[in-house]
Amino acid sequence: MSGQPENTPKVVIVPCSGIGKTYGSVSREAAYCLTEDLRPEQTELVALSLLVLGDPAARAVLADNPALTIDGCKLACATKMVQESGGHVLRDFAVLDVYRRNKQLKPQGIAELNEGGKQLALALAQEAAVVVDSLAAGVDLQQSEQLDGGQNG
Repeated sequence: MSGQPENTPKVVIVPCSGIGKTYGSVSREAAYCLTEDLRPEQTELVALSLLVLGDPAARAVLADNPALTIDGCKLACATKMVQESGGHVLRDFAVLDVYRRNKQLKPQGIAELNEGGKQLALALAQEAAVVVDSLAAGVDLQQSEQLDGGQNG
C-alpha cells in the first residue's frame, strides 16, 4: 500500500516522444526522473505512443487522473494528444521554456544526453514536482498559476 491517501489521484505524466531530437530526450529524461525518483508514489508515466494508438488502458488512466505534459517543441504533441484523448492537462511544460530559465544547462545528444541535458531534465522534473506537491496539498492550481504568472507552461 502506498503512502498516498486512497482518494488522492495520481498525476499522469505524458512526455514528448520526439525521437531523434535533443529536447525530446530531455522531455523523456525529466519524466523518468519525476516518476521514478522524485515522486514515484504520486505519479504515473503514460507513453505518448499509447495515446496515439488509442490504447484503452492509457485513456482510462487519463480519464481518472489529472495530467502534466512535457513537450519538446512548439508542436506540443503531448499536450494536444492528452486533450484529444479526453484527459485534463493540469499543467503543460515546455523544455524550451525551462531551458530559457536555465541557459547554463545546454543540452546536447540524443541517445545519451550530456551533463547539461541531464541537469536540464532534473530542473524540469523539479518544477513539475512542485505542481504534483501542490495538487497533493490541495492547492488550487488555477490560482497558483496566476500567482506565478503561468511561468511553467
